[in-house]
Amino acid sequence: ITCGDQNAFEIFGLQPSNYVINYFYRTAYQLATRANVVLLKIAEVKDGVYITPNLKDYHKGEALFLRGYAFYNLWNYYGTAPLDTARVTSPSQFTPSSTTGTQLLDQAISDFSEAASLLPLSWDTANRGRVTKNSAYGMLGKSLIFRASFTNTTTDYPAAIAAFNSISGATLVPKFDDNFAWDTENNSESLFEFQATQAFGFDNVWLPNDFDNAVGNLSVYWGFYSGNNQYGQAKFVATAKLANTFDPNDPRKPLTLDATNSIQKYVSRDMLDQPSVGSVNNPRLLRYSDVLLLKAEATLQSGGSTAEAVGYINEVRKRARDMVAGGTVPADYSTAQTDKPTIMKWIMDERFIELAGEGQRWFDVRRWSKEGIITLDNSFFSSLQTTISFQPKHIYFPIPNSEIDVNPNVKQNDGY
Repeated sequence: ITCGDQNAFEIFGLQPSNYVINYFYRTAYQLATRANVVLLKIAEVKDGVYITPNLKDYHKGEALFLRGYAFYNLWNYYGTAPLDTARVTSPSQFTPSSTTGTQLLDQAISDFSEAASLLPLSWDTANRGRVTKNSAYGMLGKSLIFRASFTNTTTDYPAAIAAFNSISGATLVPKFDDNFAWDTENNSESLFEFQATQAFGFDNVWLPNDFDNAVGNLSVYWGFYSGNNQYGQAKFVATAKLANTFDPNDPRKPLTLDATNSIQKYVSRDMLDQPSVGSVNNPRLLRYSDVLLLKAEATLQSGGSTAEAVGYINEVRKRARDMVAGGTVPADYSTAQTDKPTIMKWIMDERFIELAGEGQRWFDVRRWSKEGIITLDNSFFSSLQTTISFQPKHIYFPIPNSEIDVNPNVKQNDGY
């Protein structure tokens, strides 16, 4: 995606003082530390307080899942950050050291694994949208593949496949765009999504949903896609590379991009809570199509059946062409193909178009570059900008000034 203006995220001009990376870092730690408080309270709860069968385990599983998700994001964006798994109760805990390697991701994997053992397979209608075993198994498998990409730990691939195989009842919905509409949320393809709201009502999208802020409904901001932009930034549009990777007749293309290549996901079937500001349309954070393509990758990279790996790609392509009566595009890839680089290219291209505009692309290209499958340099990006200047340091965001200033044991990422 390209912004058409001098956005630091597009031209790799990020600095440690950037407001967005400071805010995201702080919010991730709020999520992790609040999960730590919940886990401590659950561990200390007296017998007889929980009277609903299994509810104690469910609450523990939810807290572990959300803490794991915070660490997963911190690792992917920043590479290193303190690992905090206990409630802060003394000044000695104020200045933890930076992590190294995959420590943050390792903890996320541990949290997702334990969460999967505790969470329910589903919730009743009143609790629809809360994380489940499928959510945890999906994020567990995804995290294992990410770790394997960085460490060449080949045993992580079959472990990821086992996690994916533990997902029960998930299916691809017949209509691709049902994954991005407000009235088809929490469907059979959605394994984890942000719950923007359950009903229309007053909200204030400029306030965080904190304990002391009565914000009413939560909401999300799709102004970068819709053009109703409150931040003074150009609308997001597809790069030439993304637009050209689609087969022109792929039914997903007009549901993803309009005639000017502006992103259509989430806004073509949106319902605004407050016009131009808050949307009730949930961002889908993990879909079953993502899992199928990751499963194809894990199968291929672990030396499994190439025909099986191609079959998972074809499941995603079949859903796309079946949206058109008698559809033939996108056609199945040949299951007779055994060339590993060719199949890997198919997987990468399919993830590019299937998940376009959903926040997955940077994580993917980052890990593939670390794995040596692709080379990240200026020629890789098809930005509208001529000032783009990718350097090896940009594989990670800088650690925010807000963290460096208060914690002498946290080190800035190389090059910043």
